[in-house]
Amino acid sequence: MTLACGVDVGGTKIAGGVVDEDGTVLEELRVESPATDSEAIEEAIAGLVAELGSRHEIATVGVGAAGYIDKARAVVMFAPNIAWRNVDLKSELEARVKLPVVVENDANAAAWGEFTYGAGHDVDDLLLVTVGTGVGGGVVLDGALYRGAFGVGAEIGHMRVVPDGILCGCGNHGCFEQYASGSALVREARSAARGGSLLARGLLDRAGGDVDRISGPLITEAARGGDAFAVEQLAHLGKWLGEGIASLTAILDPAVVVIGGGVSEAEDLLLDPIRASFSAQLTGRGHRPALEIRKARLGNRAGMIGAADLSRR
Repeated sequence: MTLACGVDVGGTKIAGGVVDEDGTVLEELRVESPATDSEAIEEAIAGLVAELGSRHEIATVGVGAAGYIDKARAVVMFAPNIAWRNVDLKSELEARVKLPVVVENDANAAAWGEFTYGAGHDVDDLLLVTVGTGVGGGVVLDGALYRGAFGVGAEIGHMRVVPDGILCGCGNHGCFEQYASGSALVREARSAARGGSLLARGLLDRAGGDVDRISGPLITEAARGGDAFAVEQLAHLGKWLGEGIASLTAILDPAVVVIGGGVSEAEDLLLDPIRASFSAQLTGRGHRPALEIRKARLGNRAGMIGAADLSRR
């Protein structure tokens, strides 16, 4: 059985794992990410691969990284949280690890992981929506990962939904992730608490009276405990997500939409509002087959597993 090493590179950590052909992670290691030093990142990746390779016979390496990866799956053209600008990461890593390397956008890798081994294993067309600090996306069409003409497709978080809306980190205004992300969830809850909303009082008490301690996990915890305000905040987020997914479905027509990322841990407190909003906004509703909206299965290992599998192909 061919073993591959999947590496998930983030702004704060780098995770590497040995993945078999069944998508099982045999061993996993994590190290801090020296995000401001591109050479140090490459050294850290090579170190992970070498350590894992000392105990497993690794044949290929797949690297998932947030950013624009060219269609050849080699050059990182731009990474927002890592010091990579037009870096031929494939060549540089292959020189270090002495193994074939494939580089992929992290959300694309996660979409492939869910498609191959997770929540989309039974379909040919899938849209992954990751809801965390921002909104990420990956698309599989007719069994193939969609990258676009230049390799930078499926950046759904930067679909413009509100003209002249909230300023996004990308420099534009009104991007989807400014309304449908974990950051948006926290921003709105904190705003209500700072404004003295009585509805937000219970959430503020859970945060020890410190508005800045209100976080996504805290909101989810409060909602699970029956806090009406927290439930409402997740429902509002779900409404935005459902509307955006309805628009994307009009274009892509996937069989399944998979919701991943940290905020998906809210389970049906988020998924039910997404489904309701999606059903209310979908073009041609009632006259077309209904897709399923599912929670991701692979968790934060999806990118690692997907990258490893892509490197074998």
